[in-house]
Amino acid sequence: MEGDEQVEAYARAGRVDGIMAASYLFNTARISTVIAGCKSVLDLGCGPATQLAQVAQVNPDTSFVGVDLSCEMLNSAKNHICSLNLSNIELMEGDITSLSQIEDHSFDAVISTMALHHLPTHEHLANCFGEVNRIVRPGGAIYLIDFSRLKSLKSVLFFAYLNRKHDPHLFSLDYERSLRAAFHRDDFISLGSKHLPTNVQHYATFGIPILQLFKSEDRQLSPEVQASLVALRRKLIPKYRRELDDQRFFFWLSGLRNDPF
Repeated sequence: MEGDEQVEAYARAGRVDGIMAASYLFNTARISTVIAGCKSVLDLGCGPATQLAQVAQVNPDTSFVGVDLSCEMLNSAKNHICSLNLSNIELMEGDITSLSQIEDHSFDAVISTMALHHLPTHEHLANCFGEVNRIVRPGGAIYLIDFSRLKSLKSVLFFAYLNRKHDPHLFSLDYERSLRAAFHRDDFISLGSKHLPTNVQHYATFGIPILQLFKSEDRQLSPEVQASLVALRRKLIPKYRRELDDQRFFFWLSGLRNDPF
């Protein structure tokens, strides 16, 4: 995605009160559970920082660094962070497959949400996983979620345009391109097993693995953070609340327990 105007249009359409609200809150809740107690968190491929900003709002005592290769995305992220008056996020331009400017074992946690499918090859994904292993402190927290490549083009088109009557065309088109670009589940698992720390487990949505997740063990949420998550779920419109609960259910069927809500 190129150009300031296109990036801003995409970012505005996809903020936390829009069509991605359920996915954002699902990830915010799960990330908050994984990073509980962490002081420093690195977000790989932060984009316009919609997801990152919501996580930072829910976890105000944690410092976050968002890294992205796109200057346009980082400009959008900066504007969004400033609009929310957030002081616990820094931004950095960088290639998530080669982050030599970041020291070894310098972050308590590394997260990434829906960014890894932008990597062009398996080698790039392997390098990214290797950087996660290098940067995170031993025993640190990890949360990496992305699309999984579906078996047929028919399935890709079905999911990409399922809500085409309600979603902006730019979103449906981007969704299709993302699903086409995603890595196969087996490749994701194989490279993760080889390059990521041993304290992560892999999960995928039950039945149709449209989403796949690597995460470290959950930690104890503070009552304040849990109350904040519950309140955010209540604020969702019914349609988005159902979508959130569906996502929770299909990951629960795959073995992901300890629901934050």
